[in-house]
Amino acid sequence: MQKVVPFQLPDGDRRGPDTAPDNETTPISSALRTLNLGAEGLAQLAREMSGPMAASFDEAVRKLKAVSGRVIVTGIGKSGHVAQKIAATFASTGTPAFFVHPSEASHGDLGMITQADIIVAFSWSGETVELKPIITYSRRFAVPLIAVTSQANSALGEQADVVLQLPRVKEACPHGLAPTTSTTIQLALGDSLAIALLDARGFTAHDFKIFHPGGSLGANLKYVSDVMHQVENLPLIASGASMADALVAMTEKSFGCVGVVDPKGKLIGVITDGDLRRHMGPKLLQANVAEVMTTKPKTIAPTLLASAALELINSSRITALFVVEKQKPVGIVHVHDLLRAGVA
Repeated sequence: MQKVVPFQLPDGDRRGPDTAPDNETTPISSALRTLNLGAEGLAQLAREMSGPMAASFDEAVRKLKAVSGRVIVTGIGKSGHVAQKIAATFASTGTPAFFVHPSEASHGDLGMITQADIIVAFSWSGETVELKPIITYSRRFAVPLIAVTSQANSALGEQADVVLQLPRVKEACPHGLAPTTSTTIQLALGDSLAIALLDARGFTAHDFKIFHPGGSLGANLKYVSDVMHQVENLPLIASGASMADALVAMTEKSFGCVGVVDPKGKLIGVITDGDLRRHMGPKLLQANVAEVMTTKPKTIAPTLLASAALELINSSRITALFVVEKQKPVGIVHVHDLLRAGVA
């Protein structure tokens, strides 16, 4: 019978291949190492951004803002996955952008890139062979090229118009092989470019809504004017009316409140279910609305984000808010309207 020889580790440890090391790393300690190294990498990137990289970053944002075409984002491997995310972030924040795969570029997709565009190429080493056709194409047709790499003197860095040199960081992978910390800072730098460009262009929440009409994000970007009940459905009553009339108006409209307006149509008070309970008595129905109403009620503008209206309703512990323009009621929004719209 052949003798079984134990697995020999390089350091002389004669444990078998399925035997755990004596000082086995726990899942939590491994996770914390990954997070700590990621945080250290981000801190190192921040130092570079406020120092050696600052001028290059400013120049990159200026070039991105000035381009009349699209932002072409490229990269391969893990850098390619980062590049795809950054292309999506550019597009969602008002900058026309898309991802071009380097391998597909050399098989016809270079035709997607025009002289009006700008290229942002991600490559940790800067020596990625697959990027060569895109680099050559950008130089031949004078398409601006921004390099995001850790090696400024690499093939990519040498050809780029702007180099954003990433700091050399320690990977969380114990073998130093799997891209982890490096992809974290690549992603952070790409996001920084997108947001700096957003700020430079004055991109607003209203603009953001155009590109995010669906889902919870779209719902939170709705305005009060999108969800409010219009003026013809408002529970309103004149300032000289009796509480009996006010109660009828409250019942008909079912908002749990009624607005009191002066002869000029300006909102001067609100009567809620709570006001009725506080003034409950045998003479309530004969009382004038001015005796019961809450003066200087909370109101909102139609241009307020619906999410802000919901926060005000919750913090004020009320169920509805009148929407006013120049002190005149133009709508009303109820908490149920906001929840049905998906606002959170």
